[in-house]
Amino acid sequence: MKHTLTIQKTSAIAVAFISLFFSYAKAQVSNLRPYDKSGINVFEAPKDSNAVFDKLKVQFGAGFTQSFQGLKHENAAGGLYKMTPGFNTANANLFMDVQLADGIRLNLTSYLSSRHHNETWVKGGYIQFDKLPFKGEVWDAIMSVATIKIGHMEINYGDQHFRRSDGGQTLYNPFIENYIMDGFTTEIGGEILVRKNALFGLIGVSNGMIKGNIDSLIATAQDQNIHKSPAIFVKGGFDKQLNTDLRVRLAASYYSNNSSGGQTLFGGDRTGSNYFMVLEKVGAVSTTNAFSGRFNPGFTKKVNALQLNAFVKLQGLELFATYENAKGRSKTETSVRGAEQMAIDGVYRFGATENFFVGAKYNVVTAKLANVPAVTGATPAPAIIYTGDVKVDRIAFAAGWFMTKNILLKGEYVTQKYKDFPTADYRNAGKFKGYVIQAVVGF
Repeated sequence: MKHTLTIQKTSAIAVAFISLFFSYAKAQVSNLRPYDKSGINVFEAPKDSNAVFDKLKVQFGAGFTQSFQGLKHENAAGGLYKMTPGFNTANANLFMDVQLADGIRLNLTSYLSSRHHNETWVKGGYIQFDKLPFKGEVWDAIMSVATIKIGHMEINYGDQHFRRSDGGQTLYNPFIENYIMDGFTTEIGGEILVRKNALFGLIGVSNGMIKGNIDSLIATAQDQNIHKSPAIFVKGGFDKQLNTDLRVRLAASYYSNNSSGGQTLFGGDRTGSNYFMVLEKVGAVSTTNAFSGRFNPGFTKKVNALQLNAFVKLQGLELFATYENAKGRSKTETSVRGAEQMAIDGVYRFGATENFFVGAKYNVVTAKLANVPAVTGATPAPAIIYTGDVKVDRIAFAAGWFMTKNILLKGEYVTQKYKDFPTADYRNAGKFKGYVIQAVVGF
C-alpha cells in the first residue's frame, strides 16, 4: 500500500511538471518575430505597447532542416573533394523566449546541431526592452517609439540577415543558401531602435568581435596598433503598407570598426553553408570547411561597410534588392582593400494563403584578395593576367510549398562561377551547379 502511494505521488508530480512545462511552452511572449510562416517578411521584431503582462511566461520554439544535395563542381587545376548525391547533416535550432516583465523580453538561441559544430552550443542571448520599469510620462513617451536590445546578439546590419538561413531555421529564406558575401555576425553590445509611423532609425555599439575578449592585440610588422575599438553601426529607413496590395521598405545600414581583435562581419556564421563541400579540396572536412560557396573578404582588423536594401511586395510578388560596399584589411596588411556585392531576387507567392512560391535570384561579388599583387604584365605573359579583382556570381531558381504554416518543402537549382582568380588559387575557373532540396520545420 505504501509502495502504491509513493508511485501515485511520483506520477502526480510528473503530471504536474509536464502540465506546467506545456503551459509555459504554449504561453505567448509579446513583441516576438514568429518562427513559423507568419514570420516571413518581418524585419525588426514588432512592437505592441498594449500587450498585457500578468505573469512570467516561457515560450519554446525550434527550427529543423534536412537537406538532400545533388551538386557537381570543377576547377582548372583539379584536386577537388569527391561528391555524390546524398543527405547532408541535419541542422536544428532551439529558441527560448521569456516574458520577464511588462514590455521586457529575454531570448536565448541554441544551435542543437549544425554543419560547423555537430554538438549543441549557444548562439547568443539578449534582453529586449519595449517598456522600462520606471514611472513617469517622459519614460513612457520615449518607450512608446523606442526599443532597446542588450546582450550577445545578432547585429542589425542590413536587411538581408532577416531573410537568411540560420542553422536549422531556414524557413524565412525562399532560397537554399545565403548571399555569397554573408553579412552576419553575433557580437556583445546594445542597440536602440526608434520607430515612428513609417520611419525608423537605429544606433548600436558592440565589442566588434564574435565573442568576449579581454586580451591586448598583438602588434605586427604591418600594424603596430594594439588597442581594440568598439564597433559602431547605424541604420535608417522607411517601411509602410501603402495600401492593401502594396508594401515598400527602404533601408540603409553602416558598420564601422577601426581596430578589432577578430572582426567577423562577413564570417560570423557559426553554423555553415547549405551547399556542402562545393569548391573544397580533396581531404577537406565538412566541420572545418563549413562555409563552402561563400566568399569572406578577410577584413579581420578593420572594416567599414555600407548596405542598401529595397523590398517591395505587390500582392503575391516580392522583390528584394541589395547593394553592399565594404573596405577593410587584416593585421598583416598595410593598405585597405575593397569588396562590392549586388543581389536581387524575385519571389512570387500564390495559392489561397500564399502556400506556394517560385523565385529567382542573382548575386555577384567583386573583390580584391589579400596579399596578392596585381599582375599587369609579364615576360613571358602568364596564362591569366591577374588585375587584383576577383568575381563570384550565382544564379538560383527556387520553388517551395508550405504544407502547413510550420512545415516547408523547398528546392533550388543553382549555378555559381569563380572568375579572374590567380592561376595558383584552387578556385581559378571554379564553378558548381546542381540542386538542393530541403524539408523544414519551424515553430
